[in-house]
Amino acid sequence: MAVKTVADLFLHELSDTYSAEKQMVRSLPRMARASADPQLSQAFLDHLEETRGQVERIDEVVELLNLKLKRIKCAAMEGLVEEGKDLIDEIDKGPVLDVALIGAAQKVEHYEIASYSTLITLATKLGYDPVLPLLKASLAEEQATDEKLSKLGQAAAIEDAASAEPASSSKRK
Repeated sequence: MAVKTVADLFLHELSDTYSAEKQMVRSLPRMARASADPQLSQAFLDHLEETRGQVERIDEVVELLNLKLKRIKCAAMEGLVEEGKDLIDEIDKGPVLDVALIGAAQKVEHYEIASYSTLITLATKLGYDPVLPLLKASLAEEQATDEKLSKLGQAAAIEDAASAEPASSSKRK
């Protein structure tokens, strides 16, 4: 897709974000199953429902602006999803994997926060005012999820993971 105008860039970023969200719809159930912490697992499932709503909001944006999304795959999200899969494959289920999953999920949230922030900036510049509430709602959900993950990470999971380490590995000379 040739990006020559700000409108082209908006469509490209919207298509990329749509792909990212669709990839997360497929990835979040795997993360929920991999988590040993019931609260973390539930947080992934809760965000799955939000992510489905974000996909629907992008569909609304497309409809309101009479756009046609481009068929592209978000390479950044593909890499982040692959990184999460690798963690699940390499770390035994338990508190250490839970901490790793929190970190992986926060990387995803930060990417999505940047994506929605960019879309809001572009939509504002283009005068796409009717879609701003939709984009802002998705941004707010991503920010809230990031905050929730931070709180989960600061709660028992990290202490459990640290106490699961052998004593010799926690002392460095």
